Amino acid sequence: MLQPIKVLIVDDSAFMRKALATMIQADSEIQVIGTARDGMEGIEKIPQLKPDIVTLDIEMPRMNGLEALKIIMEKMPLPVLMVSSLTEDGAKATLDALSLGAIDFIPKDLHDLSLNIVKIRDNLIEKIKTIARKKHKFKPPSEIQKKVVTPIIPRVSWTQSTRKANIVAIGTSTGGPKALQEVLPLLPKDFPVGGVIVQHMPPAFIGPFAQRLNQLSQVEVKEAAAGDIIKPGLFLIAPGGYHMHVVRRKPTEVGIELSKEPSNTLHRPSVDEMMLSVAKVFPGNSIGVILTGMGQDGLEGIRAIKAVNGRTIAEAESTCIVYGMPRAIVDNGLADKITPLPQVAGEILNMV
Repeated sequence: MLQPIKVLIVDDSAFMRKALATMIQADSEIQVIGTARDGMEGIEKIPQLKPDIVTLDIEMPRMNGLEALKIIMEKMPLPVLMVSSLTEDGAKATLDALSLGAIDFIPKDLHDLSLNIVKIRDNLIEKIKTIARKKHKFKPPSEIQKKVVTPIIPRVSWTQSTRKANIVAIGTSTGGPKALQEVLPLLPKDFPVGGVIVQHMPPAFIGPFAQRLNQLSQVEVKEAAAGDIIKPGLFLIAPGGYHMHVVRRKPTEVGIELSKEPSNTLHRPSVDEMMLSVAKVFPGNSIGVILTGMGQDGLEGIRAIKAVNGRTIAEAESTCIVYGMPRAIVDNGLADKITPLPQVAGEILNMV
């Protein structure tokens, strides 16, 4: 029998500590072994309690979450879930935390639980269980924050086919911000095709995240807006709350449309919706890439790309924060390449 997953909650709000503990302990496989009111108290309790995973608020007195996270990653590395406010400032701080080594984040706006309490609770429990059961390798913050230098990636063809791609479609969820920061900066400025990306993320996070990726990359990265055109060297990230569909407007022009329909999908934006449109507009000339994430969003989209002779890549389990979305592709026999994250950019270059 598996030992219960031990969780330490670090938050200056008594309400948040109680709300998180109540939701987490609804699952018999998880145990809240302690709470702390600020980063300093959290740092003191980690060696004493030896938790498997920590939830860490960002804004706290004495020592905030980012300061505590740096110490945790340097002195006692373990999985950390940031508790983030769904604001632009909260987004920037959360992205900083992910760069410092945090595994993922959960929304702080839990006071508005109402009818969403079951969904929020189930998502939180699934994240804790999935992340805590995987043995993660942590790098010191100084190494994570080193400036990305684009290497020369040899263009060695893995297939005798001369077929070229006209678009790259990438889907990811939990662990995606880190993964995308390891893929897009390795693509050259003269990348010959455009790209579309769906990253499951709150709406306020997408803009700051796109800006960060753009600063790190030689290709251009931006949050998609109505009227955007697919063009070489430009990667468009679907805005939160909207599906992004690729549409042909003229014989030589392809753009994107944003829509809240269909409204019955588990995620909006949906990787499936984006990739289904890519398969329709670019039959035989697309690359579908699935990176780390929970669930199986992207399975039907990749199936459609594969059905019209597109190329497909799934991130290998060894480098995934969560091997859910890629596993669905691999288990269904839809991956042309199963690739560790550091080699994903090279495989994309080989296929275009």
